[in-house]
Amino acid sequence: MEAVDVIAGDLQRRFRARKVSFLLVDLTGKAVVRLSTAGAAEAGRERIPMFGSVYDKVIRTQQLYQEATGQGQWVIVPVTNRGDAIGLLELLLPAAPSEGVLEAVGEAAHVLAYVVIANGRFTDLYTWGKRSRPPTLAAEIQYQLLPASLSCEAAQFTLCGSLEPSEDLSGDTFDYALDRDTLHVSVTDPMGHDIDAALAATVLVGALRGARRAGAGLAEQAHLADQALADHSRGHATGQLLRINLHTGRAQLVNAGHPWPLRMREGTAETITCEVDHPFGLSVRVPHPYRVQDLDLRPGDRLLMLTDGMLEHHGGQIDLPALLAKTRDLHPREAALTLTSAVLDAAGGQLEDDATVMCLDWHGPQETQRHVSSGADTLQASAARAKR
Repeated sequence: MEAVDVIAGDLQRRFRARKVSFLLVDLTGKAVVRLSTAGAAEAGRERIPMFGSVYDKVIRTQQLYQEATGQGQWVIVPVTNRGDAIGLLELLLPAAPSEGVLEAVGEAAHVLAYVVIANGRFTDLYTWGKRSRPPTLAAEIQYQLLPASLSCEAAQFTLCGSLEPSEDLSGDTFDYALDRDTLHVSVTDPMGHDIDAALAATVLVGALRGARRAGAGLAEQAHLADQALADHSRGHATGQLLRINLHTGRAQLVNAGHPWPLRMREGTAETITCEVDHPFGLSVRVPHPYRVQDLDLRPGDRLLMLTDGMLEHHGGQIDLPALLAKTRDLHPREAALTLTSAVLDAAGGQLEDDATVMCLDWHGPQETQRHVSSGADTLQASAARAKR
């Protein structure tokens, strides 16, 4: 935390700021947590709901916000890395800042994103700050299986995952990895609840990551995940594995008993009816190889991979294709959160099954450079999309 305090103290001295605060976006994506404040009598953890707030506006637009107040000039800047909205840098300045000052604050926020990512390897402080309550053992395991950054922006794509856990946790996970020329994406859903589901998810995700990192193809990844669950008596799990060649745009898919993905193309949402193979963990009873299928993916498409918690129980009350169409102008970060939140709201705040989505926008292999000067592509931000 000292590194964050150093940046805050430097801004305070350079620009005579009365307060400098660092706010984290919490795990729900629905609140920010004021984790540190320079220039205040005390610093602690203050949780602030984001919906309809200025903080929500800054996250959605990924642009600086400035407002004159009775105490001075209020400035808020996003702290983001490759589209992963880590938090916000908030300052109270004595007078209206020049363009040079605002540029320096923006640069400090960009540096802060890297500081938080680097220091997060050595401390639990940021993890603690993101949580509104202590997790159960099963929840702790499940959270640790998720990728370190829930969002990622690249020249060819933008993606984000969102997980709304059920009361008893059902082990849903999503994962992705970006190699030199390949994007790997997976969504998995083990059987069971609570610690049993968390342990099954640990075996499953570990097997998939190990196979992927060893350079295995999609069919081999699926086979090894299937074998791992069977060998360790962890029941079965459905899953979907996706691989996209960033140079050619070719997309391939393995479906292991999982709900079909949805695709949004030119204003129309439709289900992709792919071939379905047996769930992971059932190879002893269903000894058939997994099939690798080509997936029709074109520039401008939005692809949604999801678990059955988005379709069954209270998820069945949601017209998912209609909601996917309605949220098309949102960044995948906001779209994914809107989709899972809709199921949570339909359930009255208590889900019977985890609701999980991975939202992917495919820009195409013709895109080779990100057009950014900071941690986010503002043309991909929700506010910019709505104006198109």
